[in-house]
Order: sequence, then structure tokens, then C-alpha cells
Amino acid sequence: QVQLVESGGGLVQAGESLRLSCTASGSIYKINTMDWYRQAPGKQRELVASITSDGRWNYADSVKGRFAMSRDNAKNTVYLQMSSLKPEDTSVYYCHADISTHRWARGFDYWGQGTQVTVSS
Repeated sequence: QVQLVESGGGLVQAGESLRLSCTASGSIYKINTMDWYRQAPGKQRELVASITSDGRWNYADSVKGRFAMSRDNAKNTVYLQMSSLKPEDTSVYYCHADISTHRWARGFDYWGQGTQVTVSS
């Protein structure tokens, strides 16, 4: 099986920074994509940042210029560096990955448990 484990959330003041980490483990043949989503209370889950297997980065307009996603392929880990945080960034942040568990398998969706980020004004 595959597991995604996030860490790094917490409570910060507006303008401060946080770095989230997400590590995939288990029966991994290939990580096709890894993404960060977030969901605030009463709102739909939204895509924050993503990277495809060929290295293309995508960011939500609301976080462009403030958030940066990076990866360590050797560790099956992605990071989300969040700077200039705003109260509206307060959400549960989820790591998502599309992972193939063996050579001829299509990718399946996997989600982490989520990590709370709270930004006070």
C-alpha cells in the first residue's frame, strides 16, 4: 500500500512563513504527480500547487509569488514553502499524489491526512 504523510502545519501570524512536507512511502513504482490542496471550513477543496512528472509547476492565482513547491525525488518528498501568509490562507492542507504501484499499472489517487495551517491577523 501507499501512504502520504504530511507535516509542518501550525499557527502563525500574518506575514510569517511555514514549510509543509509530504512524504510518500510504500509500494511505489512511479509518482506521476504530487499536489497540494487546501480546504477551509465551508469551502470546497482547492488545488494550491502541483508538479507533474516532467517537472511542470502550477500554482493557484491566490498563492502565486508567495508559495513555492519543491521536491526531493530521492526521498519521495514534496515541500510547500509558504511565505507572506495571510489569514485567508487558513485551511487544512492536504497532500495528494497520483502513483503507479507497478510498471503496467495506471496511477491511483492517494491523499494524506491533512495538516492544519492557521494564520492570525
